[in-house]
Parts: sequence; C-alpha cells; structure tokens
Amino acid sequence: MTILLFLLLAISAVAANDNWPRFRGPNGTGISTATNIPATWTTNDYRWVATLPGGGHSSPVIVGNRVFVTCADDATAKRVLVCLDAATGKIAWHREYDSSTFRQNKDCSYATCTPAADERGVVVVWPSPEQVLMVALDNDGKETWRRDFGPLVSYHGFGTSPIIVGNLVIFNNDQDDPNALPASVKNKPAVAGKSFLIALDRATGNTRWQLDRRTKLGTYGAPCLRGNELILCSLAYGVTGVDLATGKVNWELPGVFDQRCVSSPALHGDMIFQGCGIGGAGTYFTAVKAGAQPKQIYQLEKPVPYVPTALVKDGRLFAWSDAGSVACLDAATGKLIWRDRVQGAFYSSPIWAGGRLYNIGKNGDVFVLGAGDKFELLARIPLGEKSFASPAAANGTLYLRTYTKLFAVGGK
Repeated sequence: MTILLFLLLAISAVAANDNWPRFRGPNGTGISTATNIPATWTTNDYRWVATLPGGGHSSPVIVGNRVFVTCADDATAKRVLVCLDAATGKIAWHREYDSSTFRQNKDCSYATCTPAADERGVVVVWPSPEQVLMVALDNDGKETWRRDFGPLVSYHGFGTSPIIVGNLVIFNNDQDDPNALPASVKNKPAVAGKSFLIALDRATGNTRWQLDRRTKLGTYGAPCLRGNELILCSLAYGVTGVDLATGKVNWELPGVFDQRCVSSPALHGDMIFQGCGIGGAGTYFTAVKAGAQPKQIYQLEKPVPYVPTALVKDGRLFAWSDAGSVACLDAATGKLIWRDRVQGAFYSSPIWAGGRLYNIGKNGDVFVLGAGDKFELLARIPLGEKSFASPAAANGTLYLRTYTKLFAVGGK
C-alpha cells in the first residue's frame, strides 16, 4: 500500500467514526455529523461537567471514549494533559509537566495548543522560551516518545496545534522575527526564531521530512489537507501547498497577506479562505484558488475574522469576526447572503452541527445560530466562566471548554 493511500484511508476512517481528533475536528473543517445536539439547553441538561486541574484555552479532542484536553497552573506554569471518560466526564488519568512562567499576551495561557489524537493515543505540544516540547502518549497515559524542537521566540506566546495524518504527525513551528514587529512594540525578543514545518513518524517521533521556513510574524493556525497536500498560510509566504509525503512545496502564492495570520485556513474544494490582522482585529479576508497556477479570487474587508477560523458548509462561507459580526456569504463568489451581529467578543471558532452554528464568546456565553439563508439567533446560554476555546462535537455530544471546566451536552 502506498504512503498516500494509507494516509487517505486513515483520514476517511477518522471521519467515519465521528471522532474530533484535532483542532476544529476532521481536517479542521469544524463540521460534525451529529444530528442530536440540542439547539438550546439548561443547566439540568448537561450530561456532565468536569472541573479541570488548572486553566487554559486549548480545545478538547475526542477519539472513541476518550476526551483529551490540556490545562496549567497559572502560578507555576506546570502543564497538565488530562484524559477523561467521554461517557461520564471522570478523569481517567492525567500527566504533569514542570515548566516556569514567562511573558506572553494577557489573553494567552500556558495551555493554549490543542492536542491531536488517534486510536493509538495523543500528541501534545508544550511551548516555552527554553524549548518547544512535543510528547506522544498511548491511551493509558504512557509516554511513547518526545521531541525537543529548540527554543521558542514568540512575542505573544504560542498557539499552534499539531495534527495527525495516518502515520505522520505534522507540526507547523512558525515563530517571530522581532524586526517584523511594529515599531511601537516594547520588550521585543532579542533574536529571530527558527521556523519550520515538520513531519514526524507517528510511532517513533523520528523526522520523516522537514521544510525550513523564513521567519517573519508567526502564524498560529494548524494546516489542513487538500487531497495529498498540506495547506498553510502565513505572512512570510502567503498561501502554500506542500506535498504530504515528501515535504516539497507544490505551489505558493506569496504577498497575499500584509499582517499576521492567526486563524487556521478553511477549505472548500480548491478554494482556501484565510484572514489576517493586527491589534486584535481582522484587516481583510482572502479567498484563494489553489493549484499549479494559484490566484486570489476575492477579498473581503472589515468586519472580518482574525482569531476565529471561518467555516464552509453547503457552499456557504460563515465568517464570524472577533467583535461578533457574523456573515454568511456565497463561498465561490464572496457575495453577501446576510450579515448580523451577536453581542459578544470572540476568540473561539464556530462549528456546524445539525444545520446550526455553535460558538462561545470570551465571557463564556454559547451562541447558537441557524446556518441557513437568513440570520437566526436560536439561543444564548451562559457557561459562567471565560472561554477562548472552540467547541468540539463527537458521537452526538457537544463539548464546551471554559477556562477551568469542560461541559458535555447532547448524545445519549
């Protein structure tokens, strides 16, 4: 069996099992096959609510009956990987990793990178100025390998999440160059970081290939797959298609962005959607046609997403901005179908389930919108604590993470 066929079969298996194995679910689409997640609920409807042994902003991932999520101690920066039973919310095991505090954006945390999981276990990244550490563990919490990718140079902290594709672990270690930061920024790093895209053997952690990248302003998005190539976006390179098996660049469209890319790319056929911005707001949002002759199809101006990742379903592009402006557009043309506003601010990215959009505001309120051809606010449900994490959905259950808690609603 060729490497490519093995990888594609593995992707199909993940989707068929209704797992949520990485940030934004299967291939980062944010789309769930669940049909029994409710449109609204009360505190009495939660299947369970789990208190985590620390705080953080990473999103939960789910494979089979296991939920993986990270958290940390704000005072010591000790990181914790937690495995919970998906049916009960009880902690099956947790593993602690000592660290030390360091300067980062006030809205970052010591547990911001979302893990990646498969039937063999989980892979997690722990960044710090001293090292970017990746650890793989099996389903019982036993460490199987670890890699040290060297120091982190990032003014705001780090949020890039790994993904697992078949027998590969993919990680986009994109860092900052202090010379690319605005002149007004104080306490800049002394030197530029080392940026690269790397593929590791899932079983051993050994390097299968590495693509060194120019350092400018680091992106925090996780790649997605278009067939047999990885799609990633950055200020330094624009939009890039990389061969999954070899790490060679298939094509590139530079000069697309003039600010930092924070969200992950969204994909619809050969169309790639990505925004950029500065100072906590999106500057513009771009649609690019991928391939041997890539080209920009259209560009959307403010209000557009900066941190939240866009979502495409049934030919509709849903762009949920940081300030609560939500737009539904024709994905192929960018033509506006509707735009309205919800009362909140957002770092979380929306997901789609059962014809509805689910997203969490920074204050912990869950917003449920209709995903049709008109704006419909179906529910606003408070979780009672701040939340910068994105929802996850697997096996008919919606998982909602606040700073120190994890909620499960729906399912059996």
